[in-house]
Amino acid sequence: MSLLNVSARALTANQTALQTIGHNISNVNTAGYSKQTVQLESAGGQYTGAGYIGRGVSVATITRAHDQFLTKQATLATSVAASDSARSASLLQLEDVFPGGATGLGASVTDMLNAFTDVSAAPSDLTARSVVLTRASEMTGRFNTASSQLDELQTTTQQKLKDDVTAVNGLVTRIAAVNQQIAVAFGSAQQPNDLLDQRDSLVKDLNKYVQTTQVAADDGTTNVFLGSQALVLGTTTATVSMVSDPNGDPSVMKLSIGRPGTLGTTLDENQLGGGEVAGLLRFNNTDLAEGRNLLGRIAVATTTTINDQHKLGLDLDGNTGGNLLNPISMPAGYPAAANTGSASVGVSVTDVSKLAASDYRVTMNSGTVGSVTRLSDGQVTNFDLASGQPTVDGLTFAVGAGAASGDTFTVKPFASAASQMATVFSSARQLAVTSPVVATAAADNTGSVTVQGLLAVSQNPALTSDAVINFTSPTSYTVTVPPAAAGPAQTYTSGQKLSFNGWELSLKGVPAAGDVVMVQANDSSIGTPMRAAGTWPNTYSATPATTVGGPVTTTAGNADAMAALRDKTVYDGSALSDGYAGLMSEIGTRVQGAQFTASVSANISASLDSSASSVSGVNLDEEAAKLLQYQQAYQASAKMIQVAQSLFDSVIGAMR
Repeated sequence: MSLLNVSARALTANQTALQTIGHNISNVNTAGYSKQTVQLESAGGQYTGAGYIGRGVSVATITRAHDQFLTKQATLATSVAASDSARSASLLQLEDVFPGGATGLGASVTDMLNAFTDVSAAPSDLTARSVVLTRASEMTGRFNTASSQLDELQTTTQQKLKDDVTAVNGLVTRIAAVNQQIAVAFGSAQQPNDLLDQRDSLVKDLNKYVQTTQVAADDGTTNVFLGSQALVLGTTTATVSMVSDPNGDPSVMKLSIGRPGTLGTTLDENQLGGGEVAGLLRFNNTDLAEGRNLLGRIAVATTTTINDQHKLGLDLDGNTGGNLLNPISMPAGYPAAANTGSASVGVSVTDVSKLAASDYRVTMNSGTVGSVTRLSDGQVTNFDLASGQPTVDGLTFAVGAGAASGDTFTVKPFASAASQMATVFSSARQLAVTSPVVATAAADNTGSVTVQGLLAVSQNPALTSDAVINFTSPTSYTVTVPPAAAGPAQTYTSGQKLSFNGWELSLKGVPAAGDVVMVQANDSSIGTPMRAAGTWPNTYSATPATTVGGPVTTTAGNADAMAALRDKTVYDGSALSDGYAGLMSEIGTRVQGAQFTASVSANISASLDSSASSVSGVNLDEEAAKLLQYQQAYQASAKMIQVAQSLFDSVIGAMR
């Protein structure tokens, strides 16, 4: 009987080993499966007078090939790779919104300004004027399209975030359910290997969305934490959701975690670590906002610069020019949910050349004292309303009455700028390309100085006032605004531009002492001699009637000034025509950086997955060898049973 028992134990042990090997081979392609191995041990010996006689073999346990450290490292790397990949893919879509070449926004701005060159050559040509309006409409249309594409990209990103949150909650529920099964199985003192693998796979899948940490409990369950907040505690779960920004920004999304009956905790995406949710939140709240601000700054700068210059000109009917493009209205600051005061914050452009592509946060320390923080880099500017409204980066922040200490406002000056761009009028006659001032060299000048160009460059109350430039020598001049006396002498270099009262005069040639150049308003007053008795320098003696005369002249000075805006310094020291190139460079730099980071993190993740698989993965060659080994042992055990049966039969037969 002892031989039969030994044989039966051996048969059972080898059968278990064969079954486990078959289980391994069946799951060779199962993701997350860890190779299982039967651990055999001696069944011990039975004491006799002749010594201990062995009782065979028994199965101690079935273990899984698992390295906890490698598994956690691979899970963490998966989370980081998912975050970098999600952000990189989204940035590539953002880059597609801003194409280069002839179809880009930069080309449309340049084409519109270049169209003024043709108007300059033929100021009265309605066809040339109509081309300018057509180019302006094309430009504003491209800005509108880019804004719409950004809106669509934001909608898609936010929907993806909501889908990811749903997936996270589903995985959390499944992890808690597997925890419960594992806790029950641990009561048998044996590890439920397949359930442990299932939980590891679920945790890894969860980390593709949000980066978590795991803490093992004594009952075999695993507690899962998102940051410092528990997602899974044993068999109980928390719920994650997307919530609006506590600071009031409608475009910002935040991740919140809470349990039934408790207030949710809002998490900062910068502290989430990895996971697709973190990558998408960073893109939505930072990268996309940056792209929108860059586009909006170009829209504001282009609109403001063009309108300011257009207002200086005269249209074909002699009327002062108005806005060529629709003035952009900047939204009021968004109050934080926790504000207790009743104040509001408005914003307007003060200096277009100082604009920074950023959002701002106004924080009140009292009813009149506070600070403005530039969110792109955290630079803080303190203010006291007793000294006037604060001005930061060319923007004036109008803080209303009723602010309470601790109130904050998120100001987004450029968020909707591109969507507001449009032309104001469609009549070519309303295009104000005629200069509001004219310049004439006196007929009796003895030098070779002549007028090359005159541009109105800024709003100035004295822009159209009469002005007389009197050269006291070839290298010096004075300016007289009748009836005032001449101003101080100034140095002159042949070819230099003279700026005064908001106009810029270009001369060529060499003046002689006593030469005069006159600047007048381009209206009916130019039919009247500029020199009234006793109001001009005594050195000027030409006959007034032959000096200046005639009706309003259709000069193209303002068309030249509009075309010259291409080279006007607007963006951080760059010209107006270079603004779009700067935007593309900024977005391109972000894309390249994100792609490189995503590539590195993907390689690290693949390497750690490979390391973990080398420990836990099933090797078919190894399993095949074991299959032969345990097959032969099983057959030998069966033969032992046959021998034991034969011996038993012989004993029984001998006793009959």
